[in-house]
Amino acid sequence: MPAEAINEVAERLRGLRESCDASAEELAAAIGVSVETYNGYEDGSADIPISALYKVVSVLNVDLTELLTGKSPKLDTYCVVRAGQGISVDRFPGYEFKSVAFNFLNRMMEPLIVHLEFGADDPGKKLVTHTGQEFNYVIEGSVKLTLGERDVILNRGDCCYFNPMIPHGQSAVGGNADFLTVIIERI
Repeated sequence: MPAEAINEVAERLRGLRESCDASAEELAAAIGVSVETYNGYEDGSADIPISALYKVVSVLNVDLTELLTGKSPKLDTYCVVRAGQGISVDRFPGYEFKSVAFNFLNRMMEPLIVHLEFGADDPGKKLVTHTGQEFNYVIEGSVKLTLGERDVILNRGDCCYFNPMIPHGQSAVGGNADFLTVIIERI
């Protein structure tokens, strides 16, 4: 994500927290990070993992779209996102999320297209956990899905449904890769 976009998300995070009359210490405790880490999220100096973004929006009772864009979702019947469109969120070098249902109100799941750059720092080594359930479907290339101590290679057309409380991460194998991930946080 460009530095300008990171700073905009950081400013919205601070504004949302303040409008909820919560201290940085309270929100840090609620999402399970140190105050120093949380302050880094608000000042734009620390990358906010997707799992932390989900925790923040859950605690503050806002939509992820609002935190990422400053706009509330508007649609409740259907939402079309054309090829190449969506809201991009770069989490680390070589790992880009694109939200493809960002304008649908009260989503129960978060579908994201993820692009993995081959040869970038292995994001699969930065394992994350979050509540709910997760589904990965490989669109192009091959993806190494790390689930705890196990690596599973998924090729184009392969998929995996798993418990995201298991530390997990994905990385490209043999070239760039794209996959669809659908995350359900609220169960």
